[in-house]
Amino acid sequence: MRKLPIDEIGRLSPEEYKEIVKLPVIAVLDDIRSHHNTGAVFRTCDAFACEAVYLCGITGTPPHRDIQKTALGATETVSWKYYESTMTAVTELKSKGYKIAVLEIAEGSIDITSFNPATDEKIALILGNEVNGVNQEIIDICDYCLEIPQYGTKHSLNVSVSGGIALWEICKKLR
Repeated sequence: MRKLPIDEIGRLSPEEYKEIVKLPVIAVLDDIRSHHNTGAVFRTCDAFACEAVYLCGITGTPPHRDIQKTALGATETVSWKYYESTMTAVTELKSKGYKIAVLEIAEGSIDITSFNPATDEKIALILGNEVNGVNQEIIDICDYCLEIPQYGTKHSLNVSVSGGIALWEICKKLR
């Protein structure tokens, strides 16, 4: 094996990226406090060619240097919208035919590895606040509640890490 130098990776230019077909997956950030987490979700959505990121409530918006630090330019390639209310964003997404999935530890949740969306399904994945998670009123109107199995003592992952795992699982099943 040989590690590939950056000029052999075959990265798309921002212009080329804007032209490719995106997966109908939208990450919805519900009151994310950390700009670094927000930037990391942008970067993940760019990597998996997700349609967009919706920023809700207290979630920071570009341009912000801490978002840019972790996004590494993904705020320029991934479409995004800001909503004062997560409920408004979710209601709009439902009206456009998106199935709403929340990533949360809850009764009746589905192990993320067992989640099998239809390949033509449009999915909005809601990621919640670093301390309080997703608001219950949002969970109540979701189509799916997904959970990442955890075997240690914390039963908590950083929101950008859990978002990356969930987005990967969803995107690979839609491809």
